[in-house]
Amino acid sequence: MGTLCILVTFMRVIALSTLKKFWNKNKDAKEQLLAWNREVGLADWSNSNELKAKFGTASIITSRRVVFNVNGNRYRLIVDIEYRLGIIFIVWVGTHKQYDKIDAKEIEYVKTNKE
Repeated sequence: MGTLCILVTFMRVIALSTLKKFWNKNKDAKEQLLAWNREVGLADWSNSNELKAKFGTASIITSRRVVFNVNGNRYRLIVDIEYRLGIIFIVWVGTHKQYDKIDAKEIEYVKTNKE
């Protein structure tokens, strides 16, 4: 008799430290960002339609780029998602006012050097 092997995949969030830095300055965002992290960490999306079914208020910018509303739309979170790999990259997080001053489609990751 053969063995049944079940592969369970979940999304992995890269650069959670970006969110931590943000909620340390914006305390009212902490619980919402933690809840978002837990929720997406359990997700198994293969495309943006599946994501949108769970997060109806998320804005799909491109096939990879998504904007989430946080804390009643007071804050915005921009991510890139590699659905095939199950990885969510935190690109940017800020206030709605700050978001209005950037181009969500063009903004790039903030790269830091850890020495």
